[in-house]
Amino acid sequence: MTEPKLYVRDEGKGRPLVLIHGWSCPGQFFQRQIDALKGQARCIVPDLPGHGRTGAALPLDIESAARSVHAYLEEQDLTDTILCGWSMGALVSYAMIQLHGVARVSSVVAIDMSPKVLNAVDWANGTLNGLNEALNANVLAGIVPDWSRLPARIAGRLFAGGQNPDPNLLEYSRVEIAKADPALLQPMWASLTAQDFRRFLREFPLPLHLIAGLKSQLYGPGVHRWHLENVPRFTLCKFENSGHAPHLEEADRFNQLIADLLHNEKS
Repeated sequence: MTEPKLYVRDEGKGRPLVLIHGWSCPGQFFQRQIDALKGQARCIVPDLPGHGRTGAALPLDIESAARSVHAYLEEQDLTDTILCGWSMGALVSYAMIQLHGVARVSSVVAIDMSPKVLNAVDWANGTLNGLNEALNANVLAGIVPDWSRLPARIAGRLFAGGQNPDPNLLEYSRVEIAKADPALLQPMWASLTAQDFRRFLREFPLPLHLIAGLKSQLYGPGVHRWHLENVPRFTLCKFENSGHAPHLEEADRFNQLIADLLHNEKS
């Protein structure tokens, strides 16, 4: 009997680029990056546990996701890799490096993410809606019973606040999110909201680029300042017309930024 594995799309040739998706938004949300970059990069796009074609095949937590992505890099013997993690995918990237080191990775791109999602007495840079441990208990309890109405809400919060998103992109996001199984998403949400990478990022061993949507409905300028003040080799890349999904909202500019990293930033 074969051991269950992560489902991975692996397209293109060149320097490895691992595109790691966010919660409830599986690998196909990076389609515009695959199309634009597969001529100059090997685009490796997993569906994380609980998502897409991986589904329930692997344990439903961030550590399992990190181990399985690293196992694929090992299996393919890939080095000099750029990890690009969107939201939850950034946490998976950090966990992978924390667990397995930097031998196969040369830099990390995080898309609109905080090192700690939940706000607390000592932390005001979690989600902008003030989500904390107590409120998150209600969120976790509601994911399965309230799922019929959640995809539209989740999709709406992906995009820039205060302006109307592209209706086709909004509807695509809603439809794709609605295909998910909330019983699998719930433990993944529990795991991602339990993470705290503040201490790790203060000693982060690689260059870290944060692509920040300045109209994000999830994370604000406090997150950007914290990274600037605490992460050693850090670059802030501001996307003025984006929310939580710059790779969707300003795809051409995003793709050019990644292309520049692929060609100019070497280990």
